Amino acid sequence: MSPLAIVAIVLGVLIVVFFVGGLIAVRRRAEAHAEEFTQHIAAADRALEAARAQDRGWDRVRLEEAARVALERERPGFGYDALHLVQVEDRPGIEEDRARMRAVGADGEANVVLVRQGDAWVSESVS
Repeated sequence: MSPLAIVAIVLGVLIVVFFVGGLIAVRRRAEAHAEEFTQHIAAADRALEAARAQDRGWDRVRLEEAARVALERERPGFGYDALHLVQVEDRPGIEEDRARMRAVGADGEANVVLVRQGDAWVSESVS
């Protein structure tokens, strides 16, 4: 076998090894990110339950409806499969309460910041 063929085989093997190693690393990172995201959502849900226990304005259905209205107004036609509550900012009183929701779907992600105005939730921003 010629030295050139040996070098080509070694390079081919190295390329395959690095490619497979890269795929494994990307998959592990994606799994870790998904687990972190799930934990973040669970923490937001716990915060929502604590806030709801203290005052009755934190209704998930009302939050989701406000987020849907904001998404339809700011990004008409944006398709999403799930709407996640990712952060609850329950401050004393209701004037400074905030909720952050993330719409996730085939069209990508959109973040919606909701603020409380009296008993209603309205969008502050959609990004």
